[in-house]
Amino acid sequence: MKNAKRFDEIAQRQGGLKKQLTAGQMSMLAIGGAIGTGLFLGSAYAIQMAGPSVLLSYFIGGVIALLLMGCLAEMTSEHPTPGSFGDYAEFYLSPLFGFLVRYSYWSCVVLAVGTEVTAIGMYMQFWFPGTPIWPWVLLFSAAVIVINVVGVKSFGQVEYALSTVKVVAIAAFIAIGIGILAFSSNPTFGIRNFTENGGFFPFGIKGMWFAVIVSIFSYLSIEMIAVAAGEAKDPVVAVKKAFKGTILRLFIFYMLSIALMLAIVPWRQSGTGESPFLVAMNVIHLPAAAGIFNFIVLVAALSAMNSQLYITTRMMFSLSRAGQAPAALGQISKRGIPINALAISCVGIVVSIVLSILYPEKSFAVMMSISVYGACFTWLMIFVTHLFFRRQHVNTQLKFRMWGYPYFTLLGAILMAGLMVTTLFTDFFRMTLLFGLPFTLLLVAIYFYSRQTQTSNVAKAPAPGME
Repeated sequence: MKNAKRFDEIAQRQGGLKKQLTAGQMSMLAIGGAIGTGLFLGSAYAIQMAGPSVLLSYFIGGVIALLLMGCLAEMTSEHPTPGSFGDYAEFYLSPLFGFLVRYSYWSCVVLAVGTEVTAIGMYMQFWFPGTPIWPWVLLFSAAVIVINVVGVKSFGQVEYALSTVKVVAIAAFIAIGIGILAFSSNPTFGIRNFTENGGFFPFGIKGMWFAVIVSIFSYLSIEMIAVAAGEAKDPVVAVKKAFKGTILRLFIFYMLSIALMLAIVPWRQSGTGESPFLVAMNVIHLPAAAGIFNFIVLVAALSAMNSQLYITTRMMFSLSRAGQAPAALGQISKRGIPINALAISCVGIVVSIVLSILYPEKSFAVMMSISVYGACFTWLMIFVTHLFFRRQHVNTQLKFRMWGYPYFTLLGAILMAGLMVTTLFTDFFRMTLLFGLPFTLLLVAIYFYSRQTQTSNVAKAPAPGME
């Protein structure tokens, strides 16, 4: 009870948000974030790294995501707050780690928002070839910002609708793919594509492991269930339902859709210029299928961007209420929206516009490689925090219990640490740690400087009655 009372102080400082999200909306929120550009466009980069063994890459990434969700479901059931794993790191590790986790995650998702809207600009070129990306970035960014400004209830309804479109589309793709493989006489279709053109491991185990990093980026945003719990009507029930439903759907959707795509299109034809799913639709030659599916992947990116902007806004709101960002960013509008936190969280959109103008061919890849650091660091710290959480709840009757503790928690932490080190040995992700480590050191310096400044200001303040 003592721990619960102490954590309540962290929860209370984040009051004022509207608790209007349902369990169904939370599940779709997580799916909306995770089924986006990482799957529809990022998978092309993963395929080029691993070939057909990309299936194992996404399987390993899915296992890590499953372990992460178990840890989060356990902690969130006890402490449903908008600051979520940032609050947990602050309380169970130290205020410094709370600061690092919140800012690392915020920067990661801010850049992820930029990757989604950059992808939208690329998808629009399907219908308007030759047009620059940045005007589309501006147009769709404005629409998503309006959705987030209106209110959390409307946001939940819009995101539920957008995510439903994605789920139906992937289910349709799976059904079409199975039908094509079962009834088509085309000799280029089939599981033979898994072993031809260099075999199942054309780049060895190393290539398969490198592609796991892309899979982590693809699964990124499933953790937003924990953040959204702070605005759920019944957070404990919502977290349990969302956890069970989300991870199963994601696992099925990712593994089946990628397997079918590889069986339809030889992996060497899945270039990085467009979605491999769109390539598959072109190969099948269904009437208007390519255009319809391009619309679907555009909706997927729009949905992911919408949910990611929501989540990064809440993380900045949490930072402000913790005294680790300007107080103005913790202010809430009459509709219950941290409007200033939303405004500053649009910085990823600005970065995407600049990069799309300066480096139109490489903007998506650059933003993904940089944002991966924040994702890996945050996931690693969630596993570490869970170890300390359990140490303080040895005799607590938890509302949700993670299985396999401490072994599965340690496994998740080791795998994430290994992936972070691996980025140094890849061409695609070399910027990840080159950006991430100096960024973390800068955050540490800012943290201690701000602490010193606060202490100095308190020391200089006149004692009561001495003015």
